[in-house]
Amino acid sequence: MTDEPRAPEPAPDSWVPPAGQPPPPYAAAAVPGPQLPQTPPVAPQPSWGPVPLAPVAGPSSDRRAGRVSGWVWPAVVALALVVGLVGGLAGGVIWQQWEDDRTTAAGGDPDGLAGVDTTSLPPLAADDRSVAAVAQEMLPRTVQIAAALGGQAGGATGSGFLLDRQGHVVTNNHVVADADENDGLIEVVDEEGRRFDAEVVGRSPVYDLAVLKVPGIEGRDPAALGRSRALRVGETVVAIGSPLGLSSTVTSGIVSALSRPVTTSQGGDPEDDSSFIDAVQTDAAINPGNSGGPLVNLRGQVVGVNSAIATAGSGLGGGSGNIGVGFAIPVEQVRVTADQILRDGEAQYPVIGAEVQTGDDTTSGAEVTTVLPDSPAEAAGLQDGDLVVGLDGDLVTDGVALIVALRTRQPGETVELTVRRDGEEQQVEVVLAGQTG
Repeated sequence: MTDEPRAPEPAPDSWVPPAGQPPPPYAAAAVPGPQLPQTPPVAPQPSWGPVPLAPVAGPSSDRRAGRVSGWVWPAVVALALVVGLVGGLAGGVIWQQWEDDRTTAAGGDPDGLAGVDTTSLPPLAADDRSVAAVAQEMLPRTVQIAAALGGQAGGATGSGFLLDRQGHVVTNNHVVADADENDGLIEVVDEEGRRFDAEVVGRSPVYDLAVLKVPGIEGRDPAALGRSRALRVGETVVAIGSPLGLSSTVTSGIVSALSRPVTTSQGGDPEDDSSFIDAVQTDAAINPGNSGGPLVNLRGQVVGVNSAIATAGSGLGGGSGNIGVGFAIPVEQVRVTADQILRDGEAQYPVIGAEVQTGDDTTSGAEVTTVLPDSPAEAAGLQDGDLVVGLDGDLVTDGVALIVALRTRQPGETVELTVRRDGEEQQVEVVLAGQTG
């Protein structure tokens, strides 16, 4: 179901989309690139609309409302954070950051991927857990992706990694969305430069994930999947991908933060769903072209999918590349979403059937503005004007934080909301419904 959101407020001028380059995390739109041909400049993106072409010198303050599918949506006051799709054109994202929230990814199978031929290789030896060892392990399992964008072959490029031995590759939705919607060519390039045509098995705009089928690479050893919940702040991680079109690039850094709520929206169709990520934040260099590539721990296990970066403001002293603030989708969410796509061809996300107010710094909590009829929220007794201040015992700071927390759950789960009504708090149990996206 689709609801009309309120228009978000302009983002601060100190943030702009990052640069992109030819044949990397978000939306089908152009982003300026560093001294390479074919790269048109771009200004910041409206929260729910396309990125307008504009000089690099100054970010646009224009923000307009659009439509977002789903029963719970954010009217977001966004900062411009970016992701790159490279190939002459790049992708820009709008994101919003909130206080830390809970990270979970529920699924029927503890590993999410039931029946998929993934690898269970042992972790790298304790005496050889170096960036070099991780690179040697992961480079053959990481690919570059070139997808048509706006009718231009290879106009968007990103990265991906081998999920299983059946030739499936995981990447970001925003890398391949335009090509998939317009029957454009998608190619996968392996470490040795061999090119393979690929097709989309399924995509999740809500979680910014996609699974590709690549005939010709079946039987190859896939990447080992780890657990982001086992990460510690300060731990070394490695990002692998094709930043600025430079394939098989390895960078390293640390885990800067965990459970960092980030939301992005695509720059194409204003009715596209916003993506909500309970992200792993890292200072490993991530640039346009890294989109969809793996974030790996020193055990050689994928712990996230690189998806978005923050950039400094353009203009005097500004920049449009990596500044050490990158975000990855936790591998737990990847397991669940990929499993749903491989099983059903599509992914589900949870909804409660209520509209909530966001962007209000004067109120701590998520104010319910509308309870939709015949929804889980109505069945649970939620009312317009209720203030949700907690979810399963965790603090809810605002409406978007509530959405981020809900989307780490799965349809069919029961959550307990702490609701403040007429000055008194009460507990309300809601059974989450599901929606495709």
